[in-house]
Amino acid sequence: MGAYFADLIFHGLPEAPRPGHEIFADGFAMVPGGAYTLAMATHRLGHDVVWATDFGTDPFSACVLRAVHAERLDDTAFRHHARPLRSLTVALSTARDRAMISYQDPVSPEPISSLLLRYRPRLLMVPQLRYDTETLQSLRLARHLGTAVFMDCQDIPADLGTPGVREALTLTDVFTPNAAEALRLTGAPTLDEALTRLGELAPTVVIKRGPEGATALHAGHRYDLAAQPVPALDTTGAGDCFDAGLVHGRLAGWSLPDCLAAAVACGSAVVGGPGSVAAPDAAELTRRLGGLS
Repeated sequence: MGAYFADLIFHGLPEAPRPGHEIFADGFAMVPGGAYTLAMATHRLGHDVVWATDFGTDPFSACVLRAVHAERLDDTAFRHHARPLRSLTVALSTARDRAMISYQDPVSPEPISSLLLRYRPRLLMVPQLRYDTETLQSLRLARHLGTAVFMDCQDIPADLGTPGVREALTLTDVFTPNAAEALRLTGAPTLDEALTRLGELAPTVVIKRGPEGATALHAGHRYDLAAQPVPALDTTGAGDCFDAGLVHGRLAGWSLPDCLAAAVACGSAVVGGPGSVAAPDAAELTRRLGGLS
């Protein structure tokens, strides 16, 4: 569950933009993003996916809906509003990093609890750290129903001292922040310490480390996986595709190291183009993993 985004990606910038200066990008693309990437990438890997989100009458909603229909995603949990419901991100990508500016028209999403009771899913994917009262109640319900919870972090202004955050993490089966998010959330001086602090709360913690791969902690055991160097044009959507690979391995009953390998392979597959357009299907992932299926 989670909002769609239309990602407006300017890539190949010679430098980061500075106030008062104009620079030109080598390329531009508008591609679907946000929770669309989680739904699309997991669906491409062969899983039945229901995506709960909201759309309006604006061109950004229309752009993502066209992609939804092209991918043959399940649309039974969509809510359509008779007004614009704009949700977009401008991504500014250089060879080394990217910056993003986002905007959303306000909308109250459908409660997670009602979605859980309607669909009874094996797994719930939450694309950002949520710790409000309704979410905490829903995560307790998910545990009661036997639904596994995967939660990403995103750039949320919270830390472990924020009311509700610790409980949300204890109710999450797999938590997947990136390195910067893990450090900010825990206030730890090192990534190792951040991993330890998060591992005291969530049963499985997977920290995404970009071109350096990933690090995971489960039941006191740490796993590190390096990523193979790949030319990167744009990293938008790579973290969500990483999550899709991790979920794919989890649903297949793979070991955590094999799940990490699938996650890194999926994340690496998309950085050569804008957004997540190159998210692999199951056959392509098997090829990248050297036959693991």
